[in-house]
Amino acid sequence: MRPLDEKETSAVFEKLFKFVGNNLKNIVENPSHEGPDANPGRYCFRLHKNKIFYASESLVKRATNVARPNLVSLGTCIGKYTHGGSFHLTVQALNLLAANAKHKVWLKPQSEMSFLYGNHVLKSALGRITDNIAAGDGVVVFSMADVPLGFGVAAKSTQDCRKLDPNGIVVLHQADVGEYLRMEDEL
Repeated sequence: MRPLDEKETSAVFEKLFKFVGNNLKNIVENPSHEGPDANPGRYCFRLHKNKIFYASESLVKRATNVARPNLVSLGTCIGKYTHGGSFHLTVQALNLLAANAKHKVWLKPQSEMSFLYGNHVLKSALGRITDNIAAGDGVVVFSMADVPLGFGVAAKSTQDCRKLDPNGIVVLHQADVGEYLRMEDEL
């Protein structure tokens, strides 16, 4: 477990910025009230076995007592580096993204299961969509009851969605909470 270097930090922040925009400041400066200290600490990012963890400084200090081979997880795993060196967000980052999301999409109740099985979001599945989404923006997908279901990348802008046919893809699937069941050995 080690702090991120400059290249790794920029890759993580670029990916998070795609979803949360200027709210990235809230994630970085989020005070932590864990641990024995009366003063709130901060949250930080740590790399361990090609995975990026978001944990409080108090927890990181206490984890130094555990040998690296014995340390399995620390805080919240928000993503991982592939063998090719690119950074991918994982479904565990959903709570962090949902709380600070810049662009949101709400699904109709009858379409939630399709998304949770790993399918893209079609226009016929849209319940609501935020304004000013451009193609390629990161989007957090919610149910109509404001429960975060997953996230993806906008295939069309908000304006293009209005004149799209019902079977057109609006959001390209990246991760959803159904992965906890489908891929439980890998998470």
